[in-house]
Amino acid sequence: MEALEMGKYGAYVWSCFGLTFAVLAICVMQARSRHRKVLQEIRSRIQMMESEQ
Repeated sequence: MEALEMGKYGAYVWSCFGLTFAVLAICVMQARSRHRKVLQEIRSRIQMMESEQ
């Protein structure tokens, strides 16, 4: 238990870890979402080009 308390700085340290994890998770989700949107846009552009020919 003493290792988790980290000399009375446990709340600060663990909240920083939690915040860092949350920010990283949000970044990953946004990157995946953007990637899907870009791929969808590319597919639609390819379909438009193919239909014009």
